[in-house]
Amino acid sequence: MANFDVKGDDERSNGSDPVKGAARALDLFEAFATARAPLTLTDLAQRIGVPMSSCHALARTLHARGYLYYLEQPKRIYPTKRLAAIAQSIARRDPVFEKLSPILARLAKATGETVIVGKMQGDKVIYLDVIEGTHTVRFTAAPGDMAPAHSSAIGKSTLGLVSDAELDRAIEKLKLSRVTDLTITDRDAFKADVIAGRERGYFVVRGETVDDVTGISIAQRIGEEIYGIGVAGPTSRLSDNETVYAASLREAIAAVARIDAELRGNA
Repeated sequence: MANFDVKGDDERSNGSDPVKGAARALDLFEAFATARAPLTLTDLAQRIGVPMSSCHALARTLHARGYLYYLEQPKRIYPTKRLAAIAQSIARRDPVFEKLSPILARLAKATGETVIVGKMQGDKVIYLDVIEGTHTVRFTAAPGDMAPAHSSAIGKSTLGLVSDAELDRAIEKLKLSRVTDLTITDRDAFKADVIAGRERGYFVVRGETVDDVTGISIAQRIGEEIYGIGVAGPTSRLSDNETVYAASLREAIAAVARIDAELRGNA
């Protein structure tokens, strides 16, 4: 049995709002990532949409914890490398991705396309790792990005691994909202598409989340968890190379299956 459950946003949150302080801290770091330069408190407050007093208190707290530093001329602030160091320390000790990294690197080299590892979270897919493609025209994404599960190749490949009964329950709970003109919103048609992917051995979305972008994915269990690995890029190029890319994905998934067998053997 798969250990994921498909729930809507309202059901997961139980009506509670996110903690404002945590949300604002994340907004602050994302604002610096967008600006790519030191900011004044006034500019920062405008970018994250909070009063100056709240922005000042947040910056003062983060400065005291070593996450921000001040520039005197002119008076601006900028993040230290403390957050990056913590994130790298966490990533280096991830027992799954430590083993996945060389497999993903080989897949990226073989295809030249953007490689994504994702996991279903309710009715969405969260990107856990992304290696951007080397082509001038490519699909861009970042770890932490989310996509609707029903219009994502990773979402479909994940659902393709579960039993028919679990698939029916999952589809019943999914919000099959229209993302593009090509998004499948009919439940019977969506189930047929997942079953077709099972029979094909890989799962494809063509312009269902982003116009003119195609994704190809295969999922694999590692322990009790299901991870989807996919490649994404312009539809014209992926359509021309679909068979070749699918073969590269199968090689990657075979290597991931060996990791699963190794972990189960050590359990």
